[in-house]
Amino acid sequence: MRVPVRLVILGGGPAGNQAATNAARLGADVTVVERDVVGGAAHLWDCIPSKAMIATGAAIEFVERAPGMGLAPLQAVIDAGAMKHRILSIEDKLRGSIEALLADQGVRVVRGTGRLSGPHGVVVSTAGGTEEIEADAILVATGSRPRIPDWCRPDGDRVLTTRQAYPPPTMPEHLVVIGSGVTGVEFVHMFASLGAGVTLVVSRQQVLPKKDPEVAAALEEEFLRRGVKLLIGARAVGIDHEDGGVAVRCDDGRVARGSHALLAIGSVPNSKGLGLEEAGVEVDELGYVRINQHCQSNLPHLYAAGDVSGKLPLSSVAAMQGRMIAEHVMGMQAREHRHLDYDKAAQAVFTEPEIAEVGVAEAEAFATGRKIRVTKVPFSSNPKALINDDARGFVKIVSDPATGIVLGGSIVGRSAAELISVLALAVNCNLRVVDVVDSLLVHPSLAESLSEAAE
Repeated sequence: MRVPVRLVILGGGPAGNQAATNAARLGADVTVVERDVVGGAAHLWDCIPSKAMIATGAAIEFVERAPGMGLAPLQAVIDAGAMKHRILSIEDKLRGSIEALLADQGVRVVRGTGRLSGPHGVVVSTAGGTEEIEADAILVATGSRPRIPDWCRPDGDRVLTTRQAYPPPTMPEHLVVIGSGVTGVEFVHMFASLGAGVTLVVSRQQVLPKKDPEVAAALEEEFLRRGVKLLIGARAVGIDHEDGGVAVRCDDGRVARGSHALLAIGSVPNSKGLGLEEAGVEVDELGYVRINQHCQSNLPHLYAAGDVSGKLPLSSVAAMQGRMIAEHVMGMQAREHRHLDYDKAAQAVFTEPEIAEVGVAEAEAFATGRKIRVTKVPFSSNPKALINDDARGFVKIVSDPATGIVLGGSIVGRSAAELISVLALAVNCNLRVVDVVDSLLVHPSLAESLSEAAE
């Protein structure tokens, strides 16, 4: 009788639970060690609550646009208690479904803090003591936590980390957001839509510094229209409490004052204290586990996925890593060409309007001298956008001028996170612009702008 492969997973987030259920389905003996919440702290305590609050803000904005839809003016009033209950309810449902799926697949879940006791061993500190587990393969999927600089001491009251703001103890009258990456701008949108005044401290020369400048400009324009204050080229260096509020000091002498401050300056991997280096696992200077295209560390039987792997910090990427690791552990993904292409992962920013992108960006191509063809169509010419009374934004498609293959694209506008799926499929399957044009899409729909941009 063949002995099943023993897979031990540290962390039950998107990477961990996907690896667990898929490996168990393929016949592995799987144990998941989780210290916080099955489903992932970054996923259930960051991603889902923020999107739930953003959805509430979107509902408020929709009500405010009622006159444009032929309705009498309406007013929405926030019920903070109901909003928090809604967030917790969504978290509970998602966690419950994940726990049920793990149980159905026969995955053993150990509640506690795990660390490597050697190359093939894991020791778990639980409420009842310690447990030693031997493994043939180990997956480290311990996620990340908000980065806190030396000059800041969050107190959970006036100075908040991202995980202390879903929702915060008291709704800010004026929030100073430090950090203009994806998380930062989502918080700006979230609290502005909920009625708070917002100041955004932008250390670079544009919000979303790693995104297409045209996309960033569209978001900046929308922020300014809504009364958001932008401190461009200002790097925060300190936070002082004063007069029942806070003052954020910047390196150029400017000061941003508000009732609350929120840190959104990235994350750090949860890799310390895991015994990685003692077991011989290589990590980089920031603490991320070094992995190859199969998510293997320098020890072939030890894998890393999700935020701790140092790749794109997206739940979708982590889940895909987990599925592929499960197959690789079971001997089904051994060929060199079977690996994830992180450059082709679709990404979205849940602001208003939404932003989404995939593949090659226009600015990136020009910077490297790559020959591309760029076509752009505004939603102002789209019938469904006019029906929705929301014609903001555009669709931009980047293609190869010689072959017509879709290389990438950007979308700014309503439902951008959904619409980008069409371009993501085109990019990952090497489809041509003519394939998009020849697709018979629904009319009227926002997706029609994809066909127009591809023509």
